[in-house]
Amino acid sequence: MNSGVYTRCAEDTYVHPRAVLIGNVILGHGCYIGPGASLRGDFGRIVIGDGANVQDNCIVHSFPGRDAVVETDGHIGHGAILHGCTVGRNALVGMNAVIMDGVELGAESIVGAQAFLRGETVIPPRSMVVGSPAKVIREVSEKEIAWKTRGTAEYQQLARDCLAGLTPVEPLKAVEADRPGMAASDVVSIQEARRTSS
Repeated sequence: MNSGVYTRCAEDTYVHPRAVLIGNVILGHGCYIGPGASLRGDFGRIVIGDGANVQDNCIVHSFPGRDAVVETDGHIGHGAILHGCTVGRNALVGMNAVIMDGVELGAESIVGAQAFLRGETVIPPRSMVVGSPAKVIREVSEKEIAWKTRGTAEYQQLARDCLAGLTPVEPLKAVEADRPGMAASDVVSIQEARRTSS
């Protein structure tokens, strides 16, 4: 199938070689698209805003004539499914959450892991959303927004690092005796961030 519409990817965006992008997909600047992600712009258009990340094994799709949009600095956790929805600026969708057609997720909102947002739901900005079916339980705090923004910045740096030097290698047959660790980051889980800020 070739509709004559091709994916557009900014040159400073990283797309893992095992990610799949089909058709009308537009990727902004400084994005990270993880391994196993499937962005299918074969029916509706997919727009990923500047600085956003779509992590491992996520699916983004839509019905014909409808867009699926992740706005600037959006953060889509591992295994999440977005279908014909809009994720607002600097919002986070937790791991394995499902967001259905017509959902409008407000800016700086946080959707908990495994939440299910029914179609046509409108979530106000700065909402903490959890459950299946999902509901707003409270407003997101300034500390939580700062935590989310910091995590997204880590993925923006990861995109730059991958573009600068990620190369495929064959796995080693044995672990080296002097195996170095990965560079440590001081980014923590939201639960740990809450504990340390109390």
